[in-house]
Amino acid sequence: MLDFAKNAREKAHAPYSKFHVGACIKTRNSNYYSGCNVENASYGLTQCAEGTAICNMVLQGETQIAEILVIGNTIEMLSPCGSCRQKIREFANADTLIHMCNKDGIKKTVTIIELLPDSFGPEFLN
Repeated sequence: MLDFAKNAREKAHAPYSKFHVGACIKTRNSNYYSGCNVENASYGLTQCAEGTAICNMVLQGETQIAEILVIGNTIEMLSPCGSCRQKIREFANADTLIHMCNKDGIKKTVTIIELLPDSFGPEFLN
């Protein structure tokens, strides 16, 4: 997962922030999907790496994240933003793992419930 995410990070389109991010999802079917951040001159339209990876996963017909790894180009650990936490939650189970990395590798792993406690999810709409 780390290699996929690092490769995606290298392809990020970040001409404004220079903040390159990569992500990799492992699905419950053990398939891997990666994504990078894609900035836009209209900042609000920027796509995060996690969201890109999720879109790639859904495009291939999968909807269950087992693990997701996110890596930036910083010495500090990178955690998914609030919007990405909710996007991940849409396709996660209570035991879905979130691997947060610095520029070199994994620094912390938590479950989605630890990262986004008391969250709203699809089950509330059934």
